[in-house]
Amino acid sequence: MGQPRTPQPVKLIVSAFAPGDDLLQTAKSCLLAEWGPIDWESTLLPFEHTPYYAAEFGPNLVRRIWAFRHLIDPGDLAAIKLRSNEIEQRLAVEGRRRVNLDPGYLCLAKLVLATTKNHGHRIYIGRSPDTVGIYAEVTLQYRDRAFRPWPWTYPDYATPEYCKMFEEIRNIYINQLKEANSR
Repeated sequence: MGQPRTPQPVKLIVSAFAPGDDLLQTAKSCLLAEWGPIDWESTLLPFEHTPYYAAEFGPNLVRRIWAFRHLIDPGDLAAIKLRSNEIEQRLAVEGRRRVNLDPGYLCLAKLVLATTKNHGHRIYIGRSPDTVGIYAEVTLQYRDRAFRPWPWTYPDYATPEYCKMFEEIRNIYINQLKEANSR
């Protein structure tokens, strides 16, 4: 029989999109205040793999992905998703979101994203009345020395460009784990 153990800390990431980089920078300031310094930031990426959000946000969306220096407990993901939803609402204008924030975490074996949408490949992770309605999905798996998509992986996350970005973040994470273990 396996014995329960405290999970290894994981690397918090947030993927954000908006109609312009100025809004992303405003969101970044909120995220820095909430979760501390960022140690990796993507270039400005076009958000063009789905028209799903066009009615809410308009055309010509752009994205940034940030990784945070401080590692987190993976069990905190539901609370982090709810907090990111509060930030979205704080940045909304007349009840309409201007920024979409998708937190998740990266560990050695996978990239996990939090969501409020249930689906056949998502697991419920709400663990208290304070984290009701949050699910997680393994969006990418790390196998054969690279991140690999699943059939359900969002099309942009499935691209070689995105997988390479997450490999860069994974390398930072590996160094953080080595540093923590050498103490």
